Amino acid sequence: MCSGRVDLEFVLRAFSNGIDGVFIGGCRLNECNYITHGNYDALSNVLLCRKIMKHIGLNPERLAIEFLSSGDGILLAEKMNSFCKKVDDIGPFGKSEGIDEKGLKVKLEAVTNLVPYLKLVERESLRVPSKSEDAYKDFFASDEVNRLINELVIDKLAISQIMLLLREKPLSTGEISEILGLNPSEVSRHMNSSSRHGLVRYDESRKRFALA
Repeated sequence: MCSGRVDLEFVLRAFSNGIDGVFIGGCRLNECNYITHGNYDALSNVLLCRKIMKHIGLNPERLAIEFLSSGDGILLAEKMNSFCKKVDDIGPFGKSEGIDEKGLKVKLEAVTNLVPYLKLVERESLRVPSKSEDAYKDFFASDEVNRLINELVIDKLAISQIMLLLREKPLSTGEISEILGLNPSEVSRHMNSSSRHGLVRYDESRKRFALA
């Protein structure tokens, strides 16, 4: 299977099932057997996913991608062994990052729910002008991309997490902040915005926010 078909949702599903690390192997860049160069799409997905993982408190080193040829069996074994050692050193998924089970579930589900939107953002705003590994890495490490992700993704991700929590029961700003590890003032801003859009309401009797 072409590495370009490794959807973001596949990676998130693996992590949601408790996998400690995900390794993606693709054919060498600029040696694609097809005109699609899907390995560059895979690289883009990995770089984007790693940035989002870092934002929600997960170690981005848990996700790796390597490009090899069919004759690189020994190199593949070396890369896999190195990756497995790195993941072992990082430790159990979520626990090593200090995220409890409930918080981890909410974070991953919130990102998964945004996958269609993330694909749109990647296609419309995160197109790399030249095809080289360095160009992709430099592009995704740039201040411009960080700005775009903050503007287009981060708020939607936070609201997605909050909506998932409120689906279970009404919560206060402080409780939401504690579960998600967000700043209370940031949570208040999201609640005010969601209230204006008719997504949530404030229950005066319980002093909690609830879904509208």
